[in-house]
Amino acid sequence: MTAAFAVLSYLFGAIPTGYLLFRWSERKDIRKFGSQSIGATNVLRLKGWRYGALVVSFDFSKGFLPVYIADRLFEDPLFSALCGLLAVIGHCFPVFIRFRGGKGVATTVGVYAAIAVTPLLIILLLFLIVVLATRYVSLSSLAASACYPPAALLSGENRYATILGLVLFALIAFQHRSNIQRLIQGNEHKIGENKQ
Repeated sequence: MTAAFAVLSYLFGAIPTGYLLFRWSERKDIRKFGSQSIGATNVLRLKGWRYGALVVSFDFSKGFLPVYIADRLFEDPLFSALCGLLAVIGHCFPVFIRFRGGKGVATTVGVYAAIAVTPLLIILLLFLIVVLATRYVSLSSLAASACYPPAALLSGENRYATILGLVLFALIAFQHRSNIQRLIQGNEHKIGENKQ
């Protein structure tokens, strides 16, 4: 049963919310516009806050529900963390659209909300501070995800939360590699910029 649930965690995470919403509303592939990501930031930029909020909500649930349900069905924190990781991997590399997915941030937040709330609140505050100071969503996401492992460790959470945080930071950094390059070059896009 655990193997089946692990597969379902990946498949649930792999539901390409932003892609489906943009395809339904515009009859186009969102991966050809904006940042070419299926995530909420690109949907927000291209379709506005209502669509962006809808994508954030569903992508959050893709991370939260597998961990929450696994925790109650199996009572194994390691397995719950694994299901969270698989959900984020599904979001980043969805089998349904040839493994070209999003950057994993909203789904990761959902995972963290189910695993440990205290360190999540710390990194959300950090995200808000950085995004208000710089208007870079990518930089804010990277800074927040980098701070989750030490925040989990200092908050006294189980070691699986810290280890999962390290793995998810590596995955998020990999998915943001083009953003990191643009940040270094000084041409990363800020919130409020009108761009394609």
